[in-house]
Amino acid sequence: MDVHKELDTRGLNCPLPILKAKKALAEMESGQLLKVVSTDPGSLRDFKAFARQTGNELVDQSTEEAEFIHVLKRR
Repeated sequence: MDVHKELDTRGLNCPLPILKAKKALAEMESGQLLKVVSTDPGSLRDFKAFARQTGNELVDQSTEEAEFIHVLKRR
């Protein structure tokens, strides 16, 4: 996967990972991928809802130990 931008939101709780992702996506071009690394377990649910509401595609979600990784494609 060719990620164009990576965002580290470790240690931040809702809604900060979503707000930072929204800002980062606004600065990206259509079709580019954003990877967000979070430690907030609620981010799994939050990023699904965020993608549904904004029209950005949630390409992948995974969990590695205590980290949650989300990959979004800019609409």
